[in-house]
Amino acid sequence: MYKNLLVGLGVILMSFIAVKKEPITLYIIGDSTAANKQPKSFPETGWGMELQSFFDTNVKVDNRALNGRSTKSFITEKRWDAILTSLKEGDFVLIEFGHNDEKIDKPEIGTSINEFKSNLIKYIQETQAKKATPVLLTPIARRNFKNGVLTNTHKGYPAIVRKLADSLHIPLIDMERKTSKVLMDLGDEPSKKLFNYVDSGHVNYPIGKKDDTHLSPYGAKVVAGLVAEGVKETKIGLAKYLIKK
Repeated sequence: MYKNLLVGLGVILMSFIAVKKEPITLYIIGDSTAANKQPKSFPETGWGMELQSFFDTNVKVDNRALNGRSTKSFITEKRWDAILTSLKEGDFVLIEFGHNDEKIDKPEIGTSINEFKSNLIKYIQETQAKKATPVLLTPIARRNFKNGVLTNTHKGYPAIVRKLADSLHIPLIDMERKTSKVLMDLGDEPSKKLFNYVDSGHVNYPIGKKDDTHLSPYGAKVVAGLVAEGVKETKIGLAKYLIKK
């Protein structure tokens, strides 16, 4: 009797293990605004470092964004190939570039508008070929106030992302517009708290730092929250794993 009971419990346990789902992997590809940072860069923080806290255990965030990368260099350095080898059905890829693509004076990094578009299409199509879901993000805004007015620095690159999302029916999180609104609502001086502004005497920045591109820990949390908000707004399957806050 006890033997049969143990066998029965074993079958139930094995069935539970068999149906237990592997977590969805949420990849982030992009540049330094999202990237994981080394301790020597603290308090500079990428928003990708804060994104996991917005999802439950069904989602594993794998942040592959790196400083200085563009849609071009992420491909030529085989960073994208490394993701494709592990990308599986049901995964998601957040694609956010633009900050470095616009640096056309650096041929190994910068891209023309047309090349930027072609690279994004490559990411989209190859993600879909793996039966995973690409999600396009426009680049986050820089803190660039002129006489109290926030000025756009990204030229035509965000517009290409929006047009591609519309024409190819790809989920879009318009981070440029979301972050611009936050910056404008805060205003010129108060918005500094979102960015890597450090007083002199800091162990990593002895002479201080005034950086209007890269985020502070607080700014990274705010921007990651905007990404999570965007996931919810797109109504993609990933949204059901968001933690209610």
